[in-house]
Amino acid sequence: MEFKTTDLCDAHEDVQVADPLLRHFGKLTRFVGQVTTLKIFEDNTLVRSVLEEPGAGRVLVVDGGGSLRCALVGDQIGALAARNGWAGIVIYGCVRDRVELGKLPLGIMALDTHPRRSIKRGEGQRDVPVRFAGVNFSPGQQLYADDDGLVVAAAPLD
Repeated sequence: MEFKTTDLCDAHEDVQVADPLLRHFGKLTRFVGQVTTLKIFEDNTLVRSVLEEPGAGRVLVVDGGGSLRCALVGDQIGALAARNGWAGIVIYGCVRDRVELGKLPLGIMALDTHPRRSIKRGEGQRDVPVRFAGVNFSPGQQLYADDDGLVVAAAPLD
């Protein structure tokens, strides 16, 4: 799908626009998809289990609490997402394996990188509303991202 977030903002005043906190780490800097959410903290067990499912072009939005103490996605989980047809991953937290993530046909946005892996407790919540970067993310919304930013709409936009 061809779109520009700038044009979407101009044409649809009701879209939510993310504060410019997130950076691109995947090969694709333009991606779009229906939102699936996770709320976790320094534990990526649920990230892996969700990305093991068929993505069907969805975007996984992960509220990692903004932690800068470990990575929630690395090259193995990123490759899993790409193989399973996810359009992208948006993380309010960190990633690792930057070079390898940059080769994956996947949109990945996060706060920064960190070499430490997360812990594994299996804790967190799925498909709950989350808020970060000034945006309320809810399952079923449509997320659009490109080099200019990230916008979220209640439904797909024309």
